[in-house]
Amino acid sequence: MAQCVQSVQELIPDSFVPCVAALCSDEAERLTRLNHLSFAELLKPFSRLTSEVHMRDPNNQLHIIKNLKIAVSNIITQPPQPAAIRKLLNDVVSGSQPAEGLVANVITAGDYDLNISDRSIKASVPWYSNWKDTLMEMKESSLYTATTPWFESYRETFLQSMPSSDHEFLNHYLACMLVVSSSESDPMEQFSKLSQEQHRIQHNNDYSYPKWFIPNTLKYYVLLHDVSAGDEQRAESIYEEMKQKYGTQGCYLLKINSRTSNRASDEQIPDPWSQYLQKNSIQNQESYEDGPCTITSNKSSDNNLLSLDGLDNEVKVDGLPNNFRAHPLQLDQSSDPSNSMDGQDHVKSASSLHETKKANAGVIHGACLTLTDHDRIRQFIQEFTFRGLLPHIEKTIRQLNDQLISRKGLSRSLFSATKKWFSGSKVPEKSINELKNTSGLLYPPEAPELQIRKMADLCFLVQHYDLAYNCYHTAKKDFLNDQAMLYAAGALEMAAVSAFLQPGAPRPYPAHYMDTAIQTYRDICKNMVLAERCVLLSAEILKSQSKYSEAAALLIRLTSEQSTWKGMDSDLRSALLLEQAAHCFINMKSPMVRKYAFHMILAGHRFSKAGQKKHALRCYCQAMQVYKGKGWSLAEDHINFTIGRQSYTLRQLDNAVSAFRHILINESKQSATQQGAFLREYLYVYKNVSQLSPDGPLPQLPLPYINSSATRVFFGHDRRPADGEKQAATHVSLDQEYDCESSQQWRELEEHVVAVVNKGIIPSNFHPTQYCLNSYSDNSRFPLAVVEEPITVEVAFRNPLKVPLLLTDLSLVWKFQPKDVSGKDNEEIKELVTSQPEMIGTEVISEFLINSEESKVARLKLFPHHIGELHILGVVYNLGTIQGSMTVDGIGALPGCHTGKHSLSMSVRGRQDLEIQGPRLNNTKEEKTSIKYGPDRRLDPIITEEMPLLEVFFIHFPTGLLCGEIRKAYVEFVNVSKCPLTGLKVVSKRPEFFTFGGNTAVLTPLSPSASENCSAYKTVVTDSTSVCAALISSASSVDFGIGIRSQPEVIPVPLPDTVLLPGASVQLPMWLRGPDEEGVHEINFLFYYESVKKQPKIQHRILRHTAVICTSRSLNIRATVCRSNSLEDEEGRGGNMLVFVDVENTNTSEAGVKEFHIAQVSSSSKHWSLQKSVNLSENKDAKLASREKGKFCFKAVKCKEAATQSAEKYTFADIIFGNEQIISSTSPCADFFFRSLSSELKKPQTQQSVNTGKHSAEEAVRMIQKCSEVDLNIVILWKAYVIEDSKQLILEGQHHVILHTIGKEAFSYRQKQEPPEMELLKFFRPENSTVSSRPSVDQLSNIIKTSLHYPESFNHPFHQKSLCLVPVTLLLSNCSKADVDVIVDLRHKTTSPEALETHGSFTWLGQTQYKLQLKSQEIHSLQLKACFVHTGVYNLGTPRVFAKLSDQVTVFETSQQNSMPALIIINNI
Repeated sequence: MAQCVQSVQELIPDSFVPCVAALCSDEAERLTRLNHLSFAELLKPFSRLTSEVHMRDPNNQLHIIKNLKIAVSNIITQPPQPAAIRKLLNDVVSGSQPAEGLVANVITAGDYDLNISDRSIKASVPWYSNWKDTLMEMKESSLYTATTPWFESYRETFLQSMPSSDHEFLNHYLACMLVVSSSESDPMEQFSKLSQEQHRIQHNNDYSYPKWFIPNTLKYYVLLHDVSAGDEQRAESIYEEMKQKYGTQGCYLLKINSRTSNRASDEQIPDPWSQYLQKNSIQNQESYEDGPCTITSNKSSDNNLLSLDGLDNEVKVDGLPNNFRAHPLQLDQSSDPSNSMDGQDHVKSASSLHETKKANAGVIHGACLTLTDHDRIRQFIQEFTFRGLLPHIEKTIRQLNDQLISRKGLSRSLFSATKKWFSGSKVPEKSINELKNTSGLLYPPEAPELQIRKMADLCFLVQHYDLAYNCYHTAKKDFLNDQAMLYAAGALEMAAVSAFLQPGAPRPYPAHYMDTAIQTYRDICKNMVLAERCVLLSAEILKSQSKYSEAAALLIRLTSEQSTWKGMDSDLRSALLLEQAAHCFINMKSPMVRKYAFHMILAGHRFSKAGQKKHALRCYCQAMQVYKGKGWSLAEDHINFTIGRQSYTLRQLDNAVSAFRHILINESKQSATQQGAFLREYLYVYKNVSQLSPDGPLPQLPLPYINSSATRVFFGHDRRPADGEKQAATHVSLDQEYDCESSQQWRELEEHVVAVVNKGIIPSNFHPTQYCLNSYSDNSRFPLAVVEEPITVEVAFRNPLKVPLLLTDLSLVWKFQPKDVSGKDNEEIKELVTSQPEMIGTEVISEFLINSEESKVARLKLFPHHIGELHILGVVYNLGTIQGSMTVDGIGALPGCHTGKHSLSMSVRGRQDLEIQGPRLNNTKEEKTSIKYGPDRRLDPIITEEMPLLEVFFIHFPTGLLCGEIRKAYVEFVNVSKCPLTGLKVVSKRPEFFTFGGNTAVLTPLSPSASENCSAYKTVVTDSTSVCAALISSASSVDFGIGIRSQPEVIPVPLPDTVLLPGASVQLPMWLRGPDEEGVHEINFLFYYESVKKQPKIQHRILRHTAVICTSRSLNIRATVCRSNSLEDEEGRGGNMLVFVDVENTNTSEAGVKEFHIAQVSSSSKHWSLQKSVNLSENKDAKLASREKGKFCFKAVKCKEAATQSAEKYTFADIIFGNEQIISSTSPCADFFFRSLSSELKKPQTQQSVNTGKHSAEEAVRMIQKCSEVDLNIVILWKAYVIEDSKQLILEGQHHVILHTIGKEAFSYRQKQEPPEMELLKFFRPENSTVSSRPSVDQLSNIIKTSLHYPESFNHPFHQKSLCLVPVTLLLSNCSKADVDVIVDLRHKTTSPEALETHGSFTWLGQTQYKLQLKSQEIHSLQLKACFVHTGVYNLGTPRVFAKLSDQVTVFETSQQNSMPALIIINNI
């Protein structure tokens, strides 16, 4: 149970106190009414004795009574009606609510922190004064827990309003005060009249109410004297007369009203009465905030007085206000007694009570009383108790004891007899089920069993619990023997309480006594009031013993739905007991938090049925703390729905909206029908809230969900759709998914072009252009938008419900701060709202439907018409649902004002803010150790001045090409803004893909046939006689924008006059070449341009385009170059080379290519050029069908003018296989060739060493390597004949092969390497030197070029001369530019049997080893003789040649192998 202000040892004695009646004369009542109090109310604050009192028990032992309290009440002869008791209890509970504004009381139970905000303690209870210390002490106590003052008020009122009955005497009157004023004419006569009146009420059979303890009731005579108005001497004389007549012990002179009421405002006198009057007079406004509380009554039962125990038909409700006849809760006696308190009458009653409360709000109680009068009243109570009441009780106990002893013939004292009663063998008591229903059994008033019960009750009232327990125990046995179950249950109940309260606790608390009593009251006697009293007392006792589990079970046992008390609804009682049971669960040693929450829900449900809306709401809110966030979504929904409805009933509309909001924003597992009902109820409540403040700010709506971090902002116009062959640049759009890799590529491209424009340096204020901002972009800076260009905000909505949501009139909410042209704020800084379309135009979406559980994006546009700072705050819309068949209880579908394609059932206007959290900062140590987030400013653009806007269109742009295919397209540049643009450039990572043509593009005219076939090449008709030889031309890479220090990726667009005026458009040709690798290629173009007028914030603008090209296989080219052994050139220096070219048609028939024709083979080099084709067949046209291979051999010679050429001049040599020459040194052939070389050209050339001394070993290696290097590039131009749609098309293309090394095969594109097989991991130390310390065998073999000159066949008569001698000349040519030492070894060392068999054996005659030195590029001849002994075919290539650089110590010697065998045929003649 909850924490109580009183302990159970204080609660029980305060609940059972001696009752004293008060009978006042009219004049005496008038005197007390001057203080707005009745006589009984006047005594109430002073009814507790401030000192201990003593009395003697029947055994003459001294007994001490502490904190004795008496209850004085006016005699009321008519019991209140049941409806009045019910309403009193109801109002007591509703009048006690948790105080607002107090510090929240947080209980930690297990993993839960439960916030239970209520009155932590009553600050003005009479039994202590320093309430602050007590409050602090309780807060520091480990047992401190939540309090429930409404339950304590209910329990106190319930126990005070317990009806009197004949089976117990605890609340029967023990004495009667007769009060007369001293101002009356004959006070003594008045006393006599009052005494007779009391006697008549007690002994006349006409009055069965109230009930009196014994026939001989103590009468105490009180003379009330008004000090301010009365004659004190007369009062004293009357008092003396009273003492003569009634004795000094039986009368008292009480002086009051020491001042007049008109002096009440002079000084502040404490008002100790207000707390007592408020408890019993429920006149505070809180009770009626809940609305009329209808009490339904059974008409037939209200006609009869309430029967409590079957013994009589009248009840007394003690403890109610003294003026109960006129109490506002008393039903009107003149009206129909069956009149129920609902409808119009109750409304009147409630309003009259409200007015009474207002009237009494300023009433001061005790206005005529001084502090001295307070002391006099306190002294009067002491005197009455000491001299009157306690002696009377002591005397009565002795009399009852004596009567019992004499009647039963027992020994003198009941104490000595107790042992005999309990020492014998106990007879087993019968169970309740075995006892017959004898609740109607009546004892006569003088029955000995009742006398024992009377004595027990008297002892209990004066706290003599030992004697009380003995008497109750004795009476219990007697009642059980007689099967008087009502009497027995009462004795069991009080015996259990007495046993608990006995000092020193001689015996444990007999809980089974209380359980038997409760069962008897409930099941046999059908008396729920007495059963409830048992439960309340027993639960408190069990709680004090920390038996919370037993207490909870006891409380829950009395809360079943069927438990009723003569038609009285049990919901209020059940609610209170369930709430206490819940507190029991949470106060256990191991708190049962979920049971607490479950029973709080049950309590809230019963509170709601009892009309206690506020308490119901409180219970549900406290239970919600346990269920919230634990995944019990259905329970949460139920609680939130109930909280919403209760809050709405209490007109707490904000709380209602919040509760319904929670139902909707959680991931609900409810059915679609239920969700629809929740949504409509929310909309209905929300509509009521918005109607209260129609001009207020729009509140936040919970639906649909907005994923703020997924909000994307796009600056600029939407992309135009393709128009026939005209395709707009892809640029940036919201339809494109974000790709981190692609974004980085675009950033690098922009940085590249900016660096080129700024002479290789990126400005410090440069930031990459971002047209689309999302959660991946850098949003730390304010984005820049251009005036008159739209801003599109994409908002990501998600509908979590299973019912569709319809948003209408959806638009963005923004504020705008305009600036003047200079960028300063306007004189009047205004934050404009959406009502200024001349500043910012706002697009409105009339209808936006989100289906059930759908995620959907809305794109909302703003059109800035003025420069300044824009802040996009959120979205505003009408939230509604589509009209369906589902209806919500009691709420009809309100007609919406919207007309569209969807029918709205109901809609409300609201907004949602777009609040985007920036990225977490993680740079500094402080940021790493704490959680800090940076700004996200994507919704706060700065609107800048006008800028040029470029649109690019591609005309006849292909989507599919053959590898190496050349295609001509056109690009159109359009300036769609009002500003001229300049500095147009395009940058791409794939510059080899396209060209706008070089400076020589217009120099060469088209041939007629090229014009007819729409050829992309410049061609001229050639003479058929010159077809064998190469046609020479030259070109510089600088003419095509390629140089050592140039940036081939950045290509200026050749605009006429370099400026594009507003509205102007230019078409330029663009040649494209298909990439060498097959597959799908994404090629990024970034167009860069600037404004003619420089802008401070935006220096340049960009336009992106991504071209997707699908390439299919065409030709595969392989080429090798080797030195020619012939010495045919004019100088005889042997500088010729042979070039072998293998061409394979790798195209599949799927592409529709019929055949390829090799139209021309060209070479491009600074030092070499092709001279002629060696193996030209008679058929001049070289055709390759599918999967065919062709082999070409060409002779290459050194260029004559190589020495005088500039470093950038290339010689182009064309060998033609048709009748048209494609001039390879012009666009587009040379463009694509130079682009393929661009990566080589970007490398700076190695400078010659300035050291004239001895070369290092690295330089020697480099010199040897140069001997095998060659810079010859081959361009193969081809035509492909394609059949497409029954038409034959001619496609053109070119492939490039770059030859670097003699003897090494080169390819037109990089070959795919096979993945190496898995090997063991090897650990080695990497070499530091970048240059190889030893040249390779291939490199060494190219230092000395060797050739043998001999007759191909030699005839010798072997029969005449057995030895055949053949002269052979060995030519040694030094290919390097250094002196070389050469050793020629003629000793034959071939051991291979295959070589012997194939070539036979011969010997060289003469010197077998020659040592000589060759100068730079010197040619030397050696005359040798070979000796043969028989005919055959011999290989003369056996001399082994060793070489080393003559100025190097390190010897790099290796055999110089001949490139081909030297075969000679020896014939016999």
